[in-house]
Amino acid sequence: MRLPNRRRFLLTALGACGPLGLGAAGWCRWNSNEGDADTGASTAALPGPALQTATESGYALGAQVAITALHADDAVARRAVAAAMAELRQVEALLSIYRPDSPLSQLNRHGVLEKPHPYLVRILRHCEEMARRSRGAFDVTVQPLWTLYTEAHQVGQLPEAAAVAAALRHVDWRRVEVSAERMRLHGEGTAMTLNGIAQGFAADRAMEILRRHGIRHALVDAGEIAAEGQKAGSEPWTVGIQHPRREDAYVWLAKLRGRCLATSGDYATCFSDDYRYNHLFDPATGRSPEFFASVSIAAPTATLADALSTAVFVLGAEEGLKLVRAMPGVDALFVFKSGRVFVTEGFPG
Repeated sequence: MRLPNRRRFLLTALGACGPLGLGAAGWCRWNSNEGDADTGASTAALPGPALQTATESGYALGAQVAITALHADDAVARRAVAAAMAELRQVEALLSIYRPDSPLSQLNRHGVLEKPHPYLVRILRHCEEMARRSRGAFDVTVQPLWTLYTEAHQVGQLPEAAAVAAALRHVDWRRVEVSAERMRLHGEGTAMTLNGIAQGFAADRAMEILRRHGIRHALVDAGEIAAEGQKAGSEPWTVGIQHPRREDAYVWLAKLRGRCLATSGDYATCFSDDYRYNHLFDPATGRSPEFFASVSIAAPTATLADALSTAVFVLGAEEGLKLVRAMPGVDALFVFKSGRVFVTEGFPG
């Protein structure tokens, strides 16, 4: 099994850009009715005194993370970045399924959690909304499937159809009860993973901390990307989207003018060498969807982009595109398993 050091492999291009590899099948741009949805800072010269750059990197939420902030006062920039990094660590402590002491792990273990942290309540509200809007394609209770496939892979196998069917009986997002006083998982064997939204949520939280420190130009890479303003030199923050079949290439360079970016790909964690079986599960079948190699979403928040990239990956092109079109400020880039690349007209480029 290919275990990632980042779940989505979004590569930040702060300076020179890596090679593009669009694949032999080429690409096409879909004409939406929304037009170009890019918003936010212009590429005009940054006004006022020269800005100082502060950067900090590390590892959190199963990914290499990095935060860059610009401010006229170097000390302010450094304090802001340190505070934002601490916020990432707090989100990880709350939402990780790999830390036995996290509230999420406790909820999975005991089936109930009294007086949950407000962040956990907030993120599960987002999950409930995405589950409803995607008609269950986004489902945080797929953790039993992840466990099943991981255990089978450890002995060099794929799970039998009967085992998949048995795991599916524990998968249903409606089993999750959320309130500020108590969380409960209904039904024996129900367990959650927030890996389809936690990195985006963490990026948004870190960006909010930067804003509170007076930062107006920043980039947060928490495995998913939150961008604010522009980088030094008056250029938009530019992010290279990993090619799903070529580790040394980008499939697209996205200039983020006031939007965030997330990618779900079949290459991040694989249970088979042909990418057919991977960590993205269709809650209706217990199998990995067979439409896409990757789905990238540009959206007003990283939380939305993260959850939506997972939902669209499961829904497929036609239904996924309907969901994208229904949300203001949202655009998509699809890489099909054939290698064809398909983008909505407003996707940042």
